[in-house]
Amino acid sequence: MQTTEINGFVIDEFNIHKLETGKKQGTCPLCSHTRKPKNQKLKCASYDWERGLGTCHNCNTSFQLHTYQRKGASERVYVRPDQPDPEYPGKAYGLDDKVLKWFETRGISPETLLDLKVGQGSEWMPQTGKTENTIKFQYFMGDQLINVKYRDGRKNFKLYKGAEKVFYNINSIVGYDTCIITEGEMDVLAFHEAGVPNVISVPNGATLGNNNLDYLDNCIDYFEDKEKIILAIDKDEAGQMLQQEMVRRLGAEVCYIVDFDECKDANEYLQRYDKQKLQDCVNKARPYPLENVTTFKDIEGEVTDFVKHGFKPGYQIGLNNFDEIFSTYTGQFITVTGIPSSGKSDFVDQMVVGYNNNYGWKTAFASPENAPTYLHAHKLMRKVWGDMPIVSDIGSNKWKQVANHVNDNFYFIDMDKYDLESVLRKGAELVKRKGIKCLVIDPYNKIRDVNAASDDVNRYTMDYLMKIETFAKKYDALVFIVAHPTKMQRDQNGKTQEPNMYNIKGGGEWYDASYHGLLVHRDYEAKNTKVKVLKVKFQNLGENGAECFFTWEPKSGSFVPQVNTVSDDSSLPWE
Repeated sequence: MQTTEINGFVIDEFNIHKLETGKKQGTCPLCSHTRKPKNQKLKCASYDWERGLGTCHNCNTSFQLHTYQRKGASERVYVRPDQPDPEYPGKAYGLDDKVLKWFETRGISPETLLDLKVGQGSEWMPQTGKTENTIKFQYFMGDQLINVKYRDGRKNFKLYKGAEKVFYNINSIVGYDTCIITEGEMDVLAFHEAGVPNVISVPNGATLGNNNLDYLDNCIDYFEDKEKIILAIDKDEAGQMLQQEMVRRLGAEVCYIVDFDECKDANEYLQRYDKQKLQDCVNKARPYPLENVTTFKDIEGEVTDFVKHGFKPGYQIGLNNFDEIFSTYTGQFITVTGIPSSGKSDFVDQMVVGYNNNYGWKTAFASPENAPTYLHAHKLMRKVWGDMPIVSDIGSNKWKQVANHVNDNFYFIDMDKYDLESVLRKGAELVKRKGIKCLVIDPYNKIRDVNAASDDVNRYTMDYLMKIETFAKKYDALVFIVAHPTKMQRDQNGKTQEPNMYNIKGGGEWYDASYHGLLVHRDYEAKNTKVKVLKVKFQNLGENGAECFFTWEPKSGSFVPQVNTVSDDSSLPWE
């Protein structure tokens, strides 16, 4: 039966091959017309209309029954490569004998190259500064060519300039409840050669320190119906970081890990062994380690690294005086307090912009006190820009650059009525769809836990913070909680005293449960802002009681470290 949506996609055209609707078996649109006349009407294919997938038992290929439109397609306008002629001539999209022979040495047949539309042609390569003969890996979505990766004989690569980044061979996983993710196009070819069609590759491999998986953002709809996602990623450090980020984004409960033994990847495994053994690797893929259950084998790499190097350094925001006294890990939360108008929210903005600059982390804000949203966006724009944009800047290249950066890296959770469960649910969605690494709750008292089991303030606080901690650990995220003090004491001169974590309602629980605590305190007489470390859970990450000072720069809205110019008057006798 025809529906408007299937597998998480909007149907573009139902039954594209004009097959007999409702039948479970019939002819194959790919091969039946090529068979002898007496066999052309044989029911060689199975139809699964609910999944939108057909399978032929004669030619052993799968085919889509419908075409689809992405629900979550990017709003950005991308360049599209020239679309290929569907009747493109040549043995395998123009591959010459020399190239075919090279692929043969890698275990890849002309049939696989033709199936995956691998091409060949001349292309200017920036690495060599000249036009080279290249292999072309063509990235299709439906029948549209979205991107092209070029590879020359020296193993230099480039993607089509300005084109959208998507997974290679993404069409192949539509309709399947299982898919395989690899680190390169050659691995896709290897799996396809071994009779595993539902396999895709990231477009630009794995790079140390790069968690910006924009291609996953652009293709996240393709994974909504997946019950099993098999990660066949390289074993090196960059590959393992990519694997961890994939697990974080897609969910550990659906992820499985392929072990290639001593081989680097799928293509090397195919060359060393055979197709059947590569299939066996897929069948033997082990589930990602169970949540809440850890064995030594699960953490042996971390133990080994600790023995070699000790504690790993914490993440820093890029302001030297603050970095000297505070750093953090992910999977934790930071409580930030201070009296009203002390700059708490502004300094949190400074921190997440710093993490974005240093590590590419994206942030989501649930900030009722930062309304209206456009003013909060303007504050972030100033920090990224380093200045106050003026009317003449609107539409300039700098404006577009900064606006795109803020748009792609900072997200605002806008709700008529905030509650903790809704915010955490939206945060989890943004982890999956946009890859956020930081979540800001500002302030906590305006984002209530409506499902709290107790009216007791201490119990309520502990339950609230446990939910925050669970989110941070599950998604390997860093959460900021801005919390106002309930009581503000004044000294004998009438000056407001600095609060601490015990001044927050339910104070003892805040100090006990928080991984870190920071005080932001503005001194209007001294014209500076002090940031003080109230707590660090691990002493290698900071110093309890340490403090640093900033001047707030009004045009950019940034905190500028103050240099300590106080001199020591107690000179030594011989000076």
